[in-house]
Amino acid sequence: MHATRPRGRPKQRSDAEERQRIIALACEFFLDVGYGGTTMDGVAARCGISKKTLYRLFPAKTDLFRAMVADNRRTMLALPRPPEDLPLAQALAAIFRLDIEEPDNNERLAFIRLAMADSDRYPEIAEAITLEGAEPALRLLTTWMTHQQERGALRPFPPQTAARMLMDMVFGVLVKRFPGDDLLTREDRFAHARHCIDVFLHGLAPPAPLD
Repeated sequence: MHATRPRGRPKQRSDAEERQRIIALACEFFLDVGYGGTTMDGVAARCGISKKTLYRLFPAKTDLFRAMVADNRRTMLALPRPPEDLPLAQALAAIFRLDIEEPDNNERLAFIRLAMADSDRYPEIAEAITLEGAEPALRLLTTWMTHQQERGALRPFPPQTAARMLMDMVFGVLVKRFPGDDLLTREDRFAHARHCIDVFLHGLAPPAPLD
């Protein structure tokens, strides 16, 4: 006896699942052709969907790009995160994703570097990086810093300033290109980032109790 096949159309992806799939494929397209070469027609073709479906989920190219930036932000800064009892250096290494695998690291850096390069030509890119990348990341890290100060793990210091300083230190070596960049390996960058975290934590360490 043959098994009865289910009738009707195959189960479709939810809007949330489809949005995430489109973001991933659009990011690949962006890395292939840049922002200027990325078109909604091209994204629809790459995703195998109609333009009507694409425009329903992302009304404009800028909306799609902002979603791509927000998605990439989560690969750069793992916040928010559940409560944990890790040493601060380990917690910050996890927050800045210093354990990320090399292919994933190359992909996240390729996206942000290309976006930053194109931002000089397209003002909407700079706006997206600010609104969906830099500002939310700063708020999340500021909240984390505030919690560490409240529990006495860091000395009192303007938490937003501390968060901005640490992001500048770590992302400065992870993202920016330098002369002789090809000589700076992934391991070199991650080791330098850990040194930045160590220096930062020593500067904000609470004072030792008096004897």
